[in-house]
Amino acid sequence: MHIGKRYSLKEFVMWSRRDIYKCLFIAVVPTLFYCYAGWTFIGISWMPVAMLGTAVAFIVGFKNNASYNRLWEARQIYGAIINDSRAFAVKARDFAGGKTNPSVRLLFNRHFAWLTFLRYQLRDPRPWEIMDEVRYKEYMKGAYSIPERNEPLEATVQEFLSPEELQYLLGKKNRASQTLALQSESIAALHQQGVLNDFQQLQLQASITALYEQQGKAERIKNFPYPRNFSSITTYLLHLFVILLPFGLLKEFAHLGDGTVIEGYTIHFIIPFTTIVGWAFVTLDAVGDSSINPFEGSPNDVPITQISRMIETDLKEMLDDTQLPAPVVPVHNIVL
Repeated sequence: MHIGKRYSLKEFVMWSRRDIYKCLFIAVVPTLFYCYAGWTFIGISWMPVAMLGTAVAFIVGFKNNASYNRLWEARQIYGAIINDSRAFAVKARDFAGGKTNPSVRLLFNRHFAWLTFLRYQLRDPRPWEIMDEVRYKEYMKGAYSIPERNEPLEATVQEFLSPEELQYLLGKKNRASQTLALQSESIAALHQQGVLNDFQQLQLQASITALYEQQGKAERIKNFPYPRNFSSITTYLLHLFVILLPFGLLKEFAHLGDGTVIEGYTIHFIIPFTTIVGWAFVTLDAVGDSSINPFEGSPNDVPITQISRMIETDLKEMLDDTQLPAPVVPVHNIVL
């Protein structure tokens, strides 16, 4: 998540410079052929190009709106995880024997393990995600790194689990789900031992259910991409529009300066104009792509690492721990 006022112009230009080069090339080639090779036949009517541009604007706008909705839903899910984690921790502490009870510490540590497993699963790459594209690799190299890609999972989670539990959970496919299952087993065992009464057990099990629900919502966004039919048609029509744009403007710009001192020169204005317009459309589409998968680790994603660390700090303070984890701080205005 970018927490500055805005991206700098330099950052934005460097991030999209390949699109600028492509749009410039698309603008220059037909202009040169029209002016210097006498290929006046390549000039087409502006009207169909304008109609296509209008359609592309609507489609790109729809995609960006869907992208924001996915991002905001992801943030709401992690907001609910914050609330449910605090509620679970308070009930576990007060129902299961207090701050110094080993059973309470066990439930808390397993919850930290669940947060860790979940964020690692959500950062796991998917084929449709974009963080392996060149522009994002370049930007990430100079600005920040994704902790879940650089820090081994086993080393990160081992402080929260016994060696037996660690090996057991690492052998599972969905480790976060199985961690909650262990929590449920422990709660049931505490009830059988008489530590928890029926009401307290139901309350803690309800918290486990709520955590399962939020995990499922996050997995739904992670594992269900923006529909490929919408994404594909947006890409094809956008590229078609950018390619046709200079051809539709050739005749218009050729006669733009008729009767003035710049007559015959206005055709060259196509190059900067088409480059800017094409870049605007392509970049708007790229901006939508940059947040449409809100857990992959892009500069615009939900900061699940920071949120998980914040929850861990809150819960440890409930037990009066003095050794708290270091907060996740922004690096170049980006926090994950």
